[in-house]
Amino acid sequence: MLLEIKDITVHYYKVPAVRNISITVEDGDIVTLIGSNGAGKTTTLRAISGLKHPTTGEVHFKGQRIDKLSPHKINALGIAMVPEGRRVFPQMTVLENLLLGAFLRNDKDEIQKDLEEVVFRHFPCLKERKKQAAGTLSGGEQQMLAMGRALMSAPKLLLMDEPSLGLSPIMCMEIGKIISDIHTEGKTVILVEQNARLALALAQHAYVIETGGIALSGPAKELRNNDNVKKAYLGG
Repeated sequence: MLLEIKDITVHYYKVPAVRNISITVEDGDIVTLIGSNGAGKTTTLRAISGLKHPTTGEVHFKGQRIDKLSPHKINALGIAMVPEGRRVFPQMTVLENLLLGAFLRNDKDEIQKDLEEVVFRHFPCLKERKKQAAGTLSGGEQQMLAMGRALMSAPKLLLMDEPSLGLSPIMCMEIGKIISDIHTEGKTVILVEQNARLALALAQHAYVIETGGIALSGPAKELRNNDNVKKAYLGG
């Protein structure tokens, strides 16, 4: 098992955003968290990445407890996050944004190799625009940049928060294909996604989060055929 979340509760001030959530992620899987806005999906990712420490419970990555570590130490262990809203540095070039993803790495030759063989292979448009200011990219290109920046840390586990948000249907399909390709090459992914149809098509396992707790979980294929999931998240 790559990641195990054991009964975590996370508060914002005195208000619990998630309550007693337990999630397991097997090495090599895509696991998706679906649910309405405010259900606790992003908070769960923040608890994994160290941006928000759980009030109670534990998070273990590759057998090591990480829920009390700082974000940069968690990143160094092999967890990278693609945040909601892309969060690129608009005044910096595409290349500068990408290299920031490798900030904690010292292997210069491997960094250059990953830039060419991982990022630019998956996102050829970024190579064409590497000297361009990130703020001048389209929404879809900025999403690709955010994904490429996370990949530059050479993560074992990739956390993705709403990668299709605000994108056209065609670009959503392109992002979905890239996530599938990245997974095929050995990356484990936790995907938070409002587009439940896309998420359940990509994932092997799924959790439905409602009002801070897990309402349903199971193989993504089974949840796609669940009447309650269809009614609530798939439009019929």
